[in-house]
Amino acid sequence: MYFGINRATDEQSLISFLQHFSEERLLDVLVPRMTEPEIHQVVDLLTGIMKNHLSGDEYHALFLGEQHHHD
Repeated sequence: MYFGINRATDEQSLISFLQHFSEERLLDVLVPRMTEPEIHQVVDLLTGIMKNHLSGDEYHALFLGEQHHHD
């Protein structure tokens, strides 16, 4: 993982970083050690990013794994 070289490398590094970050072994250790404000900070950041870049249908299909969503 390398950041700051160029956009393509940053994108691939971010994908790799997030995949490692979401490994169950790491999260089982890390999450219980997080404070309530840290938990809310992470949720708020990721929710905000999804809200900025995904449509409602994309959110439901890609994040929630729903087949069909109707507003």
